[in-house]
Amino acid sequence: MTRIEGVRSEKAILVGVLLPDRPFQEDPLEELAGLATTVGAKTEARLLQRRDVPDRATYLGKGKLEELVFLVQDVSADVVLFDNDLTPAQTRNLEKALHVKVIDRTELILDIFANRAHTNEARLAVELAQLEYSLPRLKQMWTHLSRIEGGIGMRGPGEKQLEVDRRLVEKKIRDLRRDLAVIERRKERTVSARQGHRTVSLVGYTNAGKSTLMNRLTDADVLAQDKLFATLDTRTRRWQLPGWGPVLLSDTVGFIRDLPHALIASFKATLEESRQANLLLHVADASSPEVLEQIRSVYGVLEEIGIEEKDTLLLLNKIDCVQHRERLDVIYDRYPSAVPVSGVTGFGLKRMTQAVSDALSQHFREIDIRFSASDGKLLAYLAEHGEVLSRQFDPEGRVTVHCRLPSGALEKINREGAEICVRSVGGEEEVDAVSKDTRHGVA
Repeated sequence: MTRIEGVRSEKAILVGVLLPDRPFQEDPLEELAGLATTVGAKTEARLLQRRDVPDRATYLGKGKLEELVFLVQDVSADVVLFDNDLTPAQTRNLEKALHVKVIDRTELILDIFANRAHTNEARLAVELAQLEYSLPRLKQMWTHLSRIEGGIGMRGPGEKQLEVDRRLVEKKIRDLRRDLAVIERRKERTVSARQGHRTVSLVGYTNAGKSTLMNRLTDADVLAQDKLFATLDTRTRRWQLPGWGPVLLSDTVGFIRDLPHALIASFKATLEESRQANLLLHVADASSPEVLEQIRSVYGVLEEIGIEEKDTLLLLNKIDCVQHRERLDVIYDRYPSAVPVSGVTGFGLKRMTQAVSDALSQHFREIDIRFSASDGKLLAYLAEHGEVLSRQFDPEGRVTVHCRLPSGALEKINREGAEICVRSVGGEEEVDAVSKDTRHGVA
């Protein structure tokens, strides 16, 4: 049983230390309270302290630690949840002083991910992140580490069990990295194979409403809950974009402030959809008092995974829940091109789809292609990868198809036996390629 398993249904005290680099928040422990609710803990009390630097031994100052000791006793708390990352020594010292479990922010997030991971890929990624987190904490977490093993067959008499366990964990980490590398390569091949399609990826802060928006756009029926990290496994669905054509829409794992670096690295394969997407739809919760900080956090994660320069459209979701117009004015001052939408009511989706269409239009070509009307393979290819605007049949048994096609898909067409005219944005003829052969195919 993990340290977190016992937190379920237990009484918890939330603790946060506000350092100078921490952005201002109206309720600094609101997000931690959401994490606590997600794991099933019952919040009994909260404690905040402002410090220039954390105490090296206990993170909290001596006076606040004494106050926390009294608070634990007063509410009969079972666990203390920190909104900060603690060193192994700080966790050990706090547990010694408080006589209850002490769990920091990263350990709490990792546990939520572990309970929400359903695919083999996600489970491996979370297990790797958990082991990398626990490796320097073995002495604190495992009670049998004081035992000594020795004798014939051992590396040397008196080798500590800690060293044996550390080697086992390090080997497991290497095995998981190898397995994830295989998954990453397979994922890269899968995503690369979609180059003939336009791809759009939903990114954003956890619980911003990405899954609800995806259900509204694609009838995907993916899980959508008012909980942190309801979605961990990437889902991709076909979205018929009005006035444009079919695109692939992906729903990805939500981000959070101070998302553990090991977790980002472990989920590299899952985030491959976003890395390869033609357009990112950054979904933000406009009703959250911390929306600006959440937007900043998401851009920080995008920068960390190397896709901050990708074309991005900011969507202010849950616009129907915004109670103070002045909050929106502040957002628009910072992000004037943001599009207000509601995944629940459908408000603003027409404007959003037009903005998405305009953004994707920078990467497609409008063509007229004339070929044999009996070539069902090419007709199906054009319909699947683009938008067929019109068809005209002639007495010679040939058809002229006017369509919009992604540049990548256009390059895959074998032009033998077909007359292809690629139009410019203004509708004028740009290229007139006529093959002398009578055969035609799709590469």
